[in-house]
Parts: sequence; structure tokens; C-alpha cells
Amino acid sequence: MPLTCRRLCGIRSNFSRPSKEHDLRREKRFFCGRSWKERVLKVIDISVSLGTGSPVWPGDPDILLEQYRSLSGGDASNDSRIACSVHSGTHVDAPAHFIENGATVDQLPMDVLMGDAAVVELPDDDIITPELLAGLALPAGTERLLFKTKNSALWRDPRHDFHPDFAALSTDAAAWVVRQGIRLVGVDYLSVQLYGDAGPDTHRILLEAGVVILEGLDLRNARQGSYRLICLPLKLAGSEAAPARAVLIEP
Repeated sequence: MPLTCRRLCGIRSNFSRPSKEHDLRREKRFFCGRSWKERVLKVIDISVSLGTGSPVWPGDPDILLEQYRSLSGGDASNDSRIACSVHSGTHVDAPAHFIENGATVDQLPMDVLMGDAAVVELPDDDIITPELLAGLALPAGTERLLFKTKNSALWRDPRHDFHPDFAALSTDAAAWVVRQGIRLVGVDYLSVQLYGDAGPDTHRILLEAGVVILEGLDLRNARQGSYRLICLPLKLAGSEAAPARAVLIEP
């Protein structure tokens, strides 16, 4: 029975198991208009490294990654454990983070976390405002929007001290995102809202509208443009957030 590869590159392709006589080296298979030999996907890892010493939100527990068995110590294997906030490193916030009885991270629809995404560069701005957003030439129907700001440069040192002066969205910008029908918003530091905000209004505006928040991205290697996003948070039952691995695929 043929297997179906779902629209990784915008089309569907069917694959069937070759017979023993089949010479795969001579067969011309095509995927998105190119042969398998020619087709090379450029994948950009936009996740930050997570480990002991990684920056955390003030008041959150430090990240602890430690080995409790080791080959060098005479054990049969290397084994480690990690202790951290679920809001550590690259992570996804679900509505339950600030909404009573809101959806938890294991209840998020997977189609929101994977699909076409726009990366926009705002290197000189400390506050992302609706005026800035209105000037962006976003592709029609954009559902996933990632902001590359001055913050990404901080990840050159994955063990840097928490930086409170990071760029983030104003509450009005969050409302703009909701009005545009955007389903996922991503930022390149540990929060979508400004450190000095009096309350979590930016989070609430987004989460009450069902907008998934992706925080802690490293967008240094991504240029402004269109990509495919794949973001897979840990399936933590009943949790309001979860660390995630996120990548962009160039078209």
C-alpha cells in the first residue's frame, strides 16, 4: 500500500516499496519538481540550546542538567536528568498559561504548529507597535509570524545573563496580531511582552484569542522572508507550556 507524504513542499507524493529487482539508482523519482538526488532541503534550527546556565526568567528555577550514571564512572550507560521551568529556552505557551481552564499544551492543534510562516526583521526597535506592523508587507493570509529583533544576537552566548531590555510586543500590537487572524506568533527572547509591563495583558490578548505563543527563538540564521515552520513542543499532559524544538525550512 503506497505511503503518502503530506505537503512538505506544497504537493502530495506517493511512494511504494520497490521490488528486489528495482534499481533505485537508475529510477528518476521526483519530489516538488526535482529528483531526490537534486532535492536538498535547507533546514534552519531556530531553537536555543538548553542546559545548565541557560538564561531563565527572573524568579524561575535555574535549569539543571546533570548526569547520574556514567560510563567513565563504571556504569553500564550514560544517563542524565533535567529540572527546569516549562518556560525554559525555546518553548510554547498555551492558553492555560494565563486563562483559567484554557487549553493546555498537549491540547494544541498540531496544524497551528506546522505550516507556512513569515519571518520579519525589526533590528532597531525596542517595542513592536501596531504602526510598525502595519508597515510590513506580509503575504496575504499569513497565519504564523516570527519576529527577528536585536534579541537574536544575545543567543551568540547561550549562557548569557538574563537581559531585561529585550524587544517585545506592546498590548496594541498583540491586538493587531489578533485582528489579522494570525494563529501563531514567535519572538526571539523569553517573553512576547515587555519586561516592564505592569501585567500580562499582551499574553492575555493573544491567548484569549487562541493565538499560540512561541518564545525563546534564535533567528540569527534566518533572513526576512517566507518559510515552512515545524515546531514540536513536548507533549506534557495538563501543562500550560512546554519546551520545543523548532526549525524553519526554506522554500
